[in-house]
Amino acid sequence: MATEGLTPEQLDFFNTNGFLVIPSFLDHAEVESLLKTTNELLENFSLENHPLTRFTTGDDDDDVKHVGDDYFLQSGDKIHFFFEPDAIAPVDSSNTSESLLLKPKHLAVNKIGHALHAKSTPFARVTLSSRNVAIAASLGFRQPCCLQSMVICKQPGIGGAVPPHRDSEFLYTNPPSAVGWWIALQDATAGNASLGMWRGSHRARKGGRIRRRFVRAPPEDGGGTTFIENDGPGLPRGMEEVEGEEQENMEEDLEILNVKAGDLVLIHGNVLHKSEKNTSLKSRFAYTFHVIETANGWEYDALNWLQPPAEGFSRLNDVLDGP
Repeated sequence: MATEGLTPEQLDFFNTNGFLVIPSFLDHAEVESLLKTTNELLENFSLENHPLTRFTTGDDDDDVKHVGDDYFLQSGDKIHFFFEPDAIAPVDSSNTSESLLLKPKHLAVNKIGHALHAKSTPFARVTLSSRNVAIAASLGFRQPCCLQSMVICKQPGIGGAVPPHRDSEFLYTNPPSAVGWWIALQDATAGNASLGMWRGSHRARKGGRIRRRFVRAPPEDGGGTTFIENDGPGLPRGMEEVEGEEQENMEEDLEILNVKAGDLVLIHGNVLHKSEKNTSLKSRFAYTFHVIETANGWEYDALNWLQPPAEGFSRLNDVLDGP
Protein backbone atom coordinates (compact mmCIF):
# COMPACT_ATOMS: atom_id res chain seq x y z
CA MET A 1 0.00 0.00 0.00
CA ALA A 2 1.45 3.38 -1.03
CA THR A 3 2.26 5.88 1.67
CA GLU A 4 0.07 8.95 1.45
CA GLY A 5 1.49 12.43 1.16
CA LEU A 6 -0.20 15.70 2.02
CA THR A 7 -3.95 16.10 1.75
CA PRO A 8 -5.30 18.80 -0.61
CA GLU A 9 -6.20 20.87 2.45
CA GLN A 10 -2.66 20.59 3.89
CA LEU A 11 -1.09 21.46 0.55
CA ASP A 12 -3.34 24.49 0.17
CA PHE A 13 -2.40 25.70 3.67
CA PHE A 14 1.31 25.26 2.91
CA ASN A 15 1.09 27.08 -0.42
CA THR A 16 -0.89 29.93 1.14
CA ASN A 17 1.09 30.41 4.36
CA GLY A 18 4.54 29.03 3.58
CA PHE A 19 4.52 26.50 6.42
CA LEU A 20 2.49 23.58 7.70
CA VAL A 21 2.33 21.82 11.09
CA ILE A 22 1.70 18.07 10.99
CA PRO A 23 0.95 16.88 14.55
CA SER A 24 2.40 13.57 15.82
CA PHE A 25 4.51 12.99 12.72
CA LEU A 26 6.86 10.86 14.83
CA ASP A 27 5.49 8.51 17.44
CA HIS A 28 6.76 8.34 21.02
CA ALA A 29 9.22 5.51 20.30
CA GLU A 30 10.75 7.38 17.35
CA VAL A 31 11.16 10.57 19.39
CA GLU A 32 12.74 8.67 22.28
CA SER A 33 15.15 6.93 19.89
CA LEU A 34 16.34 10.26 18.48
CA LEU A 35 16.63 11.81 21.95
CA LYS A 36 18.65 8.84 23.19
CA THR A 37 20.96 9.06 20.18
CA THR A 38 21.34 12.82 20.61
CA ASN A 39 22.25 12.52 24.28
CA GLU A 40 24.77 9.78 23.49
CA LEU A 41 26.39 11.98 20.86
CA LEU A 42 26.57 14.91 23.29
CA GLU A 43 28.10 12.80 26.05
CA ASN A 44 30.60 10.89 23.92
CA PHE A 45 32.16 13.36 21.50
CA SER A 46 35.72 14.34 22.30
CA LEU A 47 36.95 17.85 23.08
CA GLU A 48 40.50 16.83 22.24
CA ASN A 49 41.62 18.95 19.28
CA HIS A 50 38.12 20.36 18.92
CA PRO A 51 38.32 23.97 17.62
CA LEU A 52 35.36 25.00 19.80
CA THR A 53 33.62 26.43 16.78
CA ARG A 54 30.76 28.71 17.80
CA PHE A 55 27.73 28.78 15.56
CA THR A 56 26.62 32.20 14.41
CA THR A 57 25.81 33.71 11.02
CA GLY A 58 26.69 37.15 12.38
CA ASP A 59 23.18 38.29 11.47
CA ASP A 60 22.32 39.53 14.94
CA ASP A 61 25.59 41.29 15.76
CA ASP A 62 27.78 43.16 13.30
CA ASP A 63 30.78 42.57 15.55
CA VAL A 64 30.44 38.77 15.39
CA LYS A 65 32.16 37.10 12.45
CA HIS A 66 30.20 34.58 10.40
CA VAL A 67 30.99 30.98 11.26
CA GLY A 68 33.33 29.63 8.62
CA ASP A 69 36.34 27.70 9.87
CA ASP A 70 37.32 24.39 8.27
CA TYR A 71 35.50 22.42 10.95
CA PHE A 72 32.24 24.07 9.86
CA LEU A 73 32.88 23.99 6.12
CA GLN A 74 33.82 20.30 6.18
CA SER A 75 30.73 19.19 8.15
CA GLY A 76 28.43 18.50 5.20
CA ASP A 77 29.14 14.76 5.25
CA LYS A 78 30.07 14.41 8.92
CA ILE A 79 28.68 14.72 12.45
CA HIS A 80 30.25 17.82 13.99
CA PHE A 81 29.46 19.75 17.15
CA PHE A 82 29.03 23.54 17.31
CA PHE A 83 28.90 25.56 20.50
CA GLU A 84 26.68 28.31 21.83
CA PRO A 85 28.58 31.63 21.86
CA ASP A 86 27.45 32.21 25.46
CA ALA A 87 28.94 28.87 26.53
CA ILE A 88 32.53 29.83 25.75
CA ALA A 89 34.71 32.19 27.77
CA PRO A 90 36.94 34.77 26.06
CA VAL A 91 40.04 33.09 24.67
CA ASP A 92 43.01 32.97 27.01
CA SER A 93 46.11 31.33 25.63
CA SER A 94 46.99 30.05 29.09
CA ASN A 95 43.80 27.95 29.23
CA THR A 96 43.14 24.57 27.71
CA SER A 97 40.18 23.97 25.42
CA GLU A 98 38.18 22.37 28.20
CA SER A 99 38.69 25.33 30.54
CA LEU A 100 37.24 27.69 27.91
CA LEU A 101 33.81 26.11 28.28
CA LEU A 102 31.57 27.76 30.85
CA LYS A 103 29.30 24.73 31.02
CA PRO A 104 29.65 20.96 30.73
CA LYS A 105 30.04 20.10 27.05
CA HIS A 106 26.62 18.40 26.75
CA LEU A 107 25.01 21.67 27.91
CA ALA A 108 27.18 23.91 25.73
CA VAL A 109 26.43 22.63 22.23
CA ASN A 110 24.29 24.77 19.94
CA LYS A 111 23.78 22.11 17.26
CA ILE A 112 24.99 18.78 15.93
CA GLY A 113 25.32 18.58 12.15
CA HIS A 114 25.26 18.35 9.25
CA ALA A 115 24.95 14.74 8.02
CA LEU A 116 23.01 12.96 10.74
CA HIS A 117 20.71 11.39 8.15
CA ALA A 118 23.75 9.80 6.44
CA LYS A 119 25.85 8.87 9.47
CA SER A 120 23.34 7.84 12.16
CA THR A 121 20.92 4.95 11.67
CA PRO A 122 18.13 6.31 13.94
CA PHE A 123 18.17 9.64 12.09
CA ALA A 124 18.40 7.96 8.70
CA ARG A 125 15.32 5.90 9.55
CA VAL A 126 13.08 8.95 10.07
CA THR A 127 14.62 10.95 7.21
CA LEU A 128 15.04 8.59 4.29
CA SER A 129 11.53 7.20 4.57
CA SER A 130 8.60 6.47 2.29
CA ARG A 131 6.57 9.04 4.28
CA ASN A 132 8.98 11.77 3.28
CA VAL A 133 9.10 10.57 -0.32
CA ALA A 134 5.31 10.96 -0.45
CA ILE A 135 5.38 14.41 1.16
CA ALA A 136 8.08 15.58 -1.25
CA ALA A 137 6.02 14.31 -4.18
CA SER A 138 2.99 16.21 -2.85
CA LEU A 139 5.10 19.37 -2.84
CA GLY A 140 6.01 18.84 -6.48
CA PHE A 141 9.53 17.46 -6.12
CA ARG A 142 10.68 15.21 -8.95
CA GLN A 143 14.20 14.25 -7.81
CA PRO A 144 14.42 15.38 -4.18
CA CYS A 145 17.70 15.19 -2.29
CA CYS A 146 18.29 15.52 1.47
CA LEU A 147 21.03 17.66 2.97
CA GLN A 148 21.97 19.67 6.08
CA SER A 149 20.49 17.39 8.73
CA MET A 150 21.10 18.55 12.28
CA VAL A 151 19.85 18.60 15.84
CA ILE A 152 19.36 22.13 17.15
CA CYS A 153 19.82 21.90 20.91
CA LYS A 154 18.59 25.24 22.33
CA GLN A 155 20.25 24.71 25.68
CA PRO A 156 18.53 25.87 28.90
CA GLY A 157 18.96 29.58 29.51
CA ILE A 158 21.56 30.15 26.75
CA GLY A 159 20.00 28.65 23.61
CA GLY A 160 20.51 31.55 21.25
CA ALA A 161 17.79 33.19 19.18
CA VAL A 162 17.87 32.61 15.43
CA PRO A 163 17.16 35.92 13.65
CA PRO A 164 14.60 36.17 10.82
CA HIS A 165 15.85 34.41 7.70
CA ARG A 166 14.82 32.37 4.67
CA ASP A 167 16.31 28.88 4.28
CA SER A 168 16.96 29.24 0.54
CA GLU A 169 19.47 31.96 1.43
CA PHE A 170 21.66 29.20 2.85
CA LEU A 171 20.91 26.31 0.46
CA TYR A 172 20.34 28.14 -2.80
CA THR A 173 19.30 26.37 -5.98
CA ASN A 174 18.63 28.04 -9.30
CA PRO A 175 15.67 28.46 -9.19
CA PRO A 176 15.02 28.22 -5.40
CA SER A 177 13.56 24.90 -4.24
CA ALA A 178 14.50 24.24 -0.60
CA VAL A 179 11.92 23.02 1.90
CA GLY A 180 12.77 22.38 5.55
CA TRP A 181 11.52 19.46 7.65
CA TRP A 182 11.63 20.69 11.28
CA ILE A 183 10.68 18.03 13.85
CA ALA A 184 10.28 18.85 17.54
CA LEU A 185 11.99 16.32 19.79
CA GLN A 186 10.88 18.30 22.84
CA ASP A 187 7.99 20.71 23.23
CA ALA A 188 8.65 24.15 21.70
CA THR A 189 6.36 26.60 23.46
CA ALA A 190 6.38 30.18 24.76
CA GLY A 191 9.65 30.83 26.62
CA ASN A 192 11.08 27.57 25.35
CA ALA A 193 12.40 28.73 21.96
CA SER A 194 9.18 28.58 19.97
CA LEU A 195 9.18 29.15 16.21
CA GLY A 196 7.88 32.35 14.66
CA MET A 197 6.56 32.23 11.08
CA TRP A 198 5.48 35.21 8.97
CA ARG A 199 2.40 33.92 7.17
CA GLY A 200 2.58 34.33 3.42
CA SER A 201 6.06 35.87 3.49
CA HIS A 202 7.26 33.43 0.80
CA ARG A 203 5.22 35.34 -1.78
CA ALA A 204 6.72 38.11 -3.94
CA ARG A 205 4.27 40.68 -2.62
CA LYS A 206 5.56 40.03 0.91
CA GLY A 207 9.23 40.36 0.03
CA GLY A 208 9.70 36.62 -0.43
CA ARG A 209 12.36 36.83 -3.12
CA ILE A 210 15.78 35.51 -2.16
CA ARG A 211 17.95 38.62 -2.23
CA ARG A 212 21.11 37.33 -0.54
CA ARG A 213 23.02 34.07 -0.22
CA PHE A 214 25.21 32.62 2.55
CA VAL A 215 28.31 31.42 0.69
CA ARG A 216 31.94 30.42 1.04
CA ALA A 217 34.08 33.54 0.90
CA PRO A 218 36.97 33.45 -1.60
CA PRO A 219 40.48 32.79 -0.22
CA GLU A 220 41.63 36.24 -1.26
CA ASP A 221 39.01 37.66 1.11
CA GLY A 222 40.22 35.51 3.98
CA GLY A 223 38.00 32.47 3.37
CA GLY A 224 35.23 31.46 5.72
CA THR A 225 31.67 32.49 4.88
CA THR A 226 29.81 35.64 4.04
CA PHE A 227 26.55 36.95 2.58
CA ILE A 228 26.46 38.12 -1.04
CA GLU A 229 23.73 39.67 -3.17
CA ASN A 230 21.67 37.13 -5.10
CA ASP A 231 21.97 37.64 -8.84
CA GLY A 232 19.84 34.62 -9.76
CA PRO A 233 16.10 33.84 -9.60
CA GLY A 234 14.58 34.82 -6.28
CA LEU A 235 11.41 32.73 -6.38
CA PRO A 236 10.67 29.05 -7.01
CA ARG A 237 9.44 27.94 -10.40
CA GLY A 238 5.75 28.72 -10.74
CA MET A 239 5.99 31.76 -8.43
CA GLU A 240 7.89 34.05 -10.82
CA GLU A 241 4.89 36.22 -11.60
CA VAL A 242 4.79 39.78 -10.33
CA GLU A 243 2.15 39.96 -7.62
CA GLY A 244 1.73 43.70 -7.29
CA GLU A 245 3.41 46.24 -5.08
CA GLU A 246 5.56 44.71 -2.38
CA GLN A 247 4.10 44.97 1.13
CA GLU A 248 5.96 44.96 4.41
CA ASN A 249 5.63 41.93 6.66
CA MET A 250 3.61 43.13 9.63
CA GLU A 251 3.59 41.90 13.20
CA GLU A 252 0.06 40.63 12.69
CA ASP A 253 1.50 38.28 10.06
CA LEU A 254 3.81 36.72 12.66
CA GLU A 255 2.48 33.48 14.09
CA ILE A 256 4.22 31.94 17.09
CA LEU A 257 3.91 28.17 16.86
CA ASN A 258 3.46 25.98 19.89
CA VAL A 259 4.45 22.50 18.83
CA LYS A 260 4.74 19.27 20.75
CA ALA A 261 7.42 16.60 20.65
CA GLY A 262 6.92 14.55 17.48
CA ASP A 263 5.24 17.34 15.50
CA LEU A 264 6.61 18.21 12.06
CA VAL A 265 6.77 21.76 10.69
CA LEU A 266 7.29 21.99 6.93
CA ILE A 267 8.99 25.29 6.09
CA HIS A 268 9.00 26.79 2.58
CA GLY A 269 12.51 27.90 1.61
CA ASN A 270 11.34 31.46 0.93
CA VAL A 271 9.21 32.01 4.03
CA LEU A 272 10.57 34.38 6.69
CA HIS A 273 10.90 32.71 10.07
CA LYS A 274 12.85 32.86 13.31
CA SER A 275 13.17 31.19 16.70
CA GLU A 276 13.39 32.78 20.12
CA LYS A 277 16.11 32.49 22.74
CA ASN A 278 15.53 29.71 25.20
CA THR A 279 14.88 31.50 28.48
CA SER A 280 13.48 28.43 30.22
CA LEU A 281 15.19 25.85 32.39
CA LYS A 282 14.44 23.11 29.85
CA SER A 283 16.25 22.25 26.65
CA ARG A 284 14.40 22.37 23.33
CA PHE A 285 15.85 19.78 20.97
CA ALA A 286 14.64 19.72 17.37
CA TYR A 287 15.76 17.67 14.39
CA THR A 288 15.76 19.38 11.03
CA PHE A 289 16.83 18.57 7.49
CA HIS A 290 16.26 20.11 4.09
CA VAL A 291 15.14 18.85 0.72
CA ILE A 292 16.12 20.42 -2.59
CA GLU A 293 15.19 19.70 -6.21
CA THR A 294 17.93 18.16 -8.36
CA ALA A 295 15.96 17.36 -11.52
CA ASN A 296 17.04 18.86 -14.85
CA GLY A 297 16.40 22.60 -14.77
CA TRP A 298 17.55 23.10 -11.19
CA GLU A 299 21.16 23.74 -10.21
CA TYR A 300 22.67 23.64 -6.74
CA ASP A 301 24.82 26.73 -6.34
CA ALA A 302 28.58 26.12 -6.33
CA LEU A 303 29.06 29.06 -3.97
CA ASN A 304 26.85 27.65 -1.19
CA TRP A 305 28.62 27.12 2.12
CA LEU A 306 27.58 23.44 2.09
CA GLN A 307 28.86 21.51 -0.91
CA PRO A 308 27.91 17.93 -1.86
CA PRO A 309 30.18 15.04 -0.88
CA ALA A 310 31.82 12.94 -3.58
CA GLU A 311 28.83 10.59 -3.72
CA GLY A 312 26.39 13.48 -3.98
CA PHE A 313 23.52 14.38 -1.68
CA SER A 314 21.19 11.61 -0.43
CA ARG A 315 18.53 10.88 -3.06
CA LEU A 316 15.21 10.59 -1.29
CA ASN A 317 13.54 8.56 -4.04
CA ASP A 318 16.17 5.82 -3.62
CA VAL A 319 14.13 4.77 -0.57
CA LEU A 320 11.58 3.29 -2.96
CA ASP A 321 14.23 1.06 -4.56
CA GLY A 322 14.99 -0.65 -1.24
CA PRO A 323 18.40 -1.81 -0.01
